[in-house]
Amino acid sequence: MSTPVVLVAGLHAPARTAAVDRLLHDHPGSVAVHHDLRSVAGGRVERVVRDRSGVLDLAEVRLAHGCVTCTVREDLLPELVRRAPAASLLVVDLWDSVEPRPVAEAIDCDEARDTLRLTAVLTALDAEHMPVDITRGDRLAETGQIAALGDERHLAEVLARQIEYATGLVLHGGDAGDPEDIELTRAVLGHLAPVTPVFDAGAPPVVTGAALCTVTLAERVDPATAQLPVDARTDEITTVVWHRLRPLHPGRLFDAVDELVTGSVRSRGRFWLATRHERLLAWDAVAGVVSVEDAGPWLAALPEAAWEMVSPARRSAATLDWNDITGDRVQHLVFTGPDLDRERLHALLDSCLLTQEESLAGSDVWAGYDDPFAHLLDLREIA
Repeated sequence: MSTPVVLVAGLHAPARTAAVDRLLHDHPGSVAVHHDLRSVAGGRVERVVRDRSGVLDLAEVRLAHGCVTCTVREDLLPELVRRAPAASLLVVDLWDSVEPRPVAEAIDCDEARDTLRLTAVLTALDAEHMPVDITRGDRLAETGQIAALGDERHLAEVLARQIEYATGLVLHGGDAGDPEDIELTRAVLGHLAPVTPVFDAGAPPVVTGAALCTVTLAERVDPATAQLPVDARTDEITTVVWHRLRPLHPGRLFDAVDELVTGSVRSRGRFWLATRHERLLAWDAVAGVVSVEDAGPWLAALPEAAWEMVSPARRSAATLDWNDITGDRVQHLVFTGPDLDRERLHALLDSCLLTQEESLAGSDVWAGYDDPFAHLLDLREIA
């Protein structure tokens, strides 16, 4: 019988520790494993193993390459396998800035599947700090929360990924337990992760059920298959969806990027750039920091026989967007922020689309447009 494993992520260490403590209290015989990465840049990691009575084991782990991947592969997975026979539940208490996805996928591997059963991915949040932190453009190096040497990530982007990948969100009220903080945080989470359940600190979710499928978890957030939020408004918080079937002009979109990302707190989705007619591009922006990446071909650009090689979720997503002329090529971007002006945002994005005349010129002409995104996308392809 495999042992259930739950991951607990979160930038807010006190909230995360409280969530882990509650799990240990509610599940006699459970054990938590935490890797302190404060010295990971020097190749040193401190592993702490505890149960509800206190620390069971404290050890320093030395890694050839200081990074989360090495920690998981070389120490966490073997430690979980070793502890599994005697534990009722294994809790992985992730370091502040560790994103849960790579850890979940490492645990859900063939070599450990008979021993470990990943059952939940939780992100613990402090209601006082979460609405502010999702707007912060600070790098992790500035906050002392890097997870590897050379970690260039931003605090808000990590927080967004921790929230959007989780199967459950555990909300702590902070020291004061201010009801207004809790209400605001719940409202923000309702826009960023509308289908993810939110639990109070005193009532965490059931974490000993069936195994999760990490392929399905990935499909919830990957650009081609992501379950994106819908149009919504909660008091001053607004989510605006923009969906169109014409390609974007690269120059006009590039000129609009600053206004798009500074006017909203979080935006993501997939889009179609005229100069890259065959490629699905991913848009990911939070707290004024934007990333544009090539997410592979549109299914319409592939021979029909190749459709059998992609996942059912990918085929379903393409079918929902399918048009007889453009195939699954689509503009599907979602923006969340305070008091967003839907008409203004739509007008700005619409102005970036090809005109009717430009559209009729065809993809051979579009390929000759100057593309200011090329230095970003081509560099990533080379890397």
